[in-house]
Amino acid sequence: MVKIDKALIQELRDRTGLGLMDCRKALEETNGNIELAVEILRKKGAAVAAKRADKETSQGTVCAYIHPGSQIGVMVEINCETDFVARTAAVQDFARDLCLHITAMKPLYLAPENVDEKFLEHEKSIFKEQLASSGKPDSILNKIVEGKINKLYSDICLLKQTFVKNDQYTVEQMLQDIIAKTGESVRIKRFARFEIGA
Repeated sequence: MVKIDKALIQELRDRTGLGLMDCRKALEETNGNIELAVEILRKKGAAVAAKRADKETSQGTVCAYIHPGSQIGVMVEINCETDFVARTAAVQDFARDLCLHITAMKPLYLAPENVDEKFLEHEKSIFKEQLASSGKPDSILNKIVEGKINKLYSDICLLKQTFVKNDQYTVEQMLQDIIAKTGESVRIKRFARFEIGA
């Protein structure tokens, strides 16, 4: 086994925000490969998120942001299990970053299940009409439409959007990282974006 030095552990900790022991174990498991260790810790975060998904989130924080020029304002509510976690730097920073993301990316819905059914049906009919003259069989057309709908979700649903401060991850993946860091269930409950003239 490769000896893992403290500087490497600290670098991984700085990148992930996770505890020293978790970082050490991930580096030992990957023989000091920091990129693989990050991947292992991300998967662990998704597992923690799945385990804690049914936990009650009755505490939290509301964050507000007014963009310079006072033409755009955003509010976001993040819920978690305890008030202690709601006040941590990890959650507070995530809430602020989320406000900036919403300002820039203009999501319409939180998640695919929140998308208005009439809007979705309208979009599907447009996609089908665009493909009608392609001559492809219905089974292929349906797969193409499904792909276009998933792309639409990544444009209009906050959780599916590419995170504005790190284009390697979606907002949902960043949320899973927060869950891994805090060890609690954390949810984006709701958001509102206000823009003058919109």
